[in-house]
Amino acid sequence: MTNLKKIVSLGLIVLTVGATSLTAYAASTYNTPAEAVAGLTGKTVESVIAERSETGKTYGTIANEAGKLTEYKAEILEIKKDTLTERVAAGTLTQERADEIIKAIEENQATCDGTG
Repeated sequence: MTNLKKIVSLGLIVLTVGATSLTAYAASTYNTPAEAVAGLTGKTVESVIAERSETGKTYGTIANEAGKLTEYKAEILEIKKDTLTERVAAGTLTQERADEIIKAIEENQATCDGTG
């Protein structure tokens, strides 16, 4: 029975390391919504921030006008998932609550037109 426990424990460790590696691989290449819009539209972060400040447009509107709203929403979801994963790892958020938040974001994005 002791050997079975060791095998199961080793299997769980391997599974955990594998899942962590996949999470790190899937992480977003952007850290902020401004970076995401800039990267998707070919603009600089500074110009995107200036456009938002000067016109009052949301980052979603800027992405939508460039024909990149779908990609923008996907990147924002990844940024949020990264943040939640960090909070779960730090122990400040439960995985169950993180899953609830992700589900709510996905539901909101289904009807999002980029206008905020």
